[in-house]
Amino acid sequence: MTGRQLDLFPARSPIGLAAEAAGLASLGRGMAPWVRLGTSSWSFPGWTGLVWDRPATPGQLSRYGLAAYARHPLLRTVGLDRTYYAPLDAAGFATLAEQTPADFRFLVKAPEDCTAPHFSNLERHGSRRGQRNARFLDAAWTTDVVVGPMRAGLAEQAGPLVFQFSPMPAAAVGGPERFAGRLHRFLGALPRGPVYAVEVRTPALLTRAYAAALADAGACHCLTAHPSMPDVETQAAAVALDAAPAVVVRWMLGRGLSYEAGVTRYRPFDRLVDPDPSTREAVARLCIVAASARRPAFVVVNNKAEGSAPCSVVRLAERVAALARGAA
Repeated sequence: MTGRQLDLFPARSPIGLAAEAAGLASLGRGMAPWVRLGTSSWSFPGWTGLVWDRPATPGQLSRYGLAAYARHPLLRTVGLDRTYYAPLDAAGFATLAEQTPADFRFLVKAPEDCTAPHFSNLERHGSRRGQRNARFLDAAWTTDVVVGPMRAGLAEQAGPLVFQFSPMPAAAVGGPERFAGRLHRFLGALPRGPVYAVEVRTPALLTRAYAAALADAGACHCLTAHPSMPDVETQAAAVALDAAPAVVVRWMLGRGLSYEAGVTRYRPFDRLVDPDPSTREAVARLCIVAASARRPAFVVVNNKAEGSAPCSVVRLAERVAALARGAA
């Protein structure tokens, strides 16, 4: 075995699971196997004592933290947000899968290369800033560069592949009806097998035509708790949730906040600052509906939702458990 392989697959992680997290084992055992809760990434030093058993830098957590994260009794999925900015190859996905148990699942964000009609003026876009994106809803490119490597690297550990369409004027995608038609053709041309979830952040795109396109393609709407969108209950009522292959929820950002303001307000993400019981209740009820139908539910929570994603997951799991006891 080469030195590089040893570096990629450390025999023993120096980061362990916090005692407080291990104490949630009973709550974890009570969760229905179809319900998977997690966070949108994991490399946060402020989670020491909540997830990590010792202080660590973001770099150390990026390299070693996933193995400890996946031992947490409540964290049975994780969002791969970094794949939104650049595709990951099969070897990269496999490296992540090797660090987690077989029943762990990854919620993967598709690169913005296939969901942005134009590139913004952000510096990360380099020479493509302000340019039209030729890969927008390009099923062939997405199959080769996104779906293929994900399936090859993660295999059975691949959860939903989420296509996030950031806030934009509906006219930027030709209006709601044209968008629904293009989305339908795009999804229909992708390989069968993965769960495809679509997250729109433009309320005008949440139409009957959009819901019909998803249903016909066997895809699902990703319910996003984000200031740009109606609440998750309103979104659920607008799409054919009963026909979807899974319930997919991303609890991202509290009302009235920008991403930057959330970072400033909540860092180091070690406690709940702005509890959001109404969103928690709505998401918990969606989990119960999914569990009752034995359909997969994937819920990932961002630190900017309430202040600390692991704390939000604990509160959410407690509420799901309480509702399950009431339904029993």
